[in-house]
Amino acid sequence: MRFTLALLSTFVFSLSAFAAEVAGIKIPDSAKVEGQELKLNGAGVRTRMFIKVYVAALYLEQRSNASDVVLGNKGVKRMGLHIMRDLKADVFTGALHDGLTANNSAAEMAKIEDRVKEFNGILSGVGGVKKGDVVQLDYLPVAGTRVVINGDTKGAIGGEDFFRSLLKVWLGEKPIDADLKKSLLGS
Repeated sequence: MRFTLALLSTFVFSLSAFAAEVAGIKIPDSAKVEGQELKLNGAGVRTRMFIKVYVAALYLEQRSNASDVVLGNKGVKRMGLHIMRDLKADVFTGALHDGLTANNSAAEMAKIEDRVKEFNGILSGVGGVKKGDVVQLDYLPVAGTRVVINGDTKGAIGGEDFFRSLLKVWLGEKPIDADLKKSLLGS
């Protein structure tokens, strides 16, 4: 009987550690960022011309299904990208830049222009991402946007406005993938 209970509790615990499975990728229901426990807000797959590019997972201190609330929140956040195909650095940064310019005004882009170049430099420095890589974009109020690839911190970009602008790529008025936006917002 004890063995059965132990086995059952192990099974239940292993299920609770993952909130979802998206396109074969197991997504944890929480993430710890700088000691702060974040909850999975939503996760979904980014497709481009029927090709699965990555699974994105948004983690927040408090869940929300309203993009304006998420974008206005100044607390710790994480956008996790589970890469599903090899992407050269210029393709990856180009897609992010397209999303930035589509969702931020010219004035907003001018304010973050140097930091966008710094961000692109970090991503270019790793030479792209490969299938199976995990890219984490963590917002830390004191440090700004920390870029972590496969657990290795590659750099940080200052300013809450930069992370908010970056998050608009997925949650803005013209997201790179409308279905992904809905999934990230738990809709």
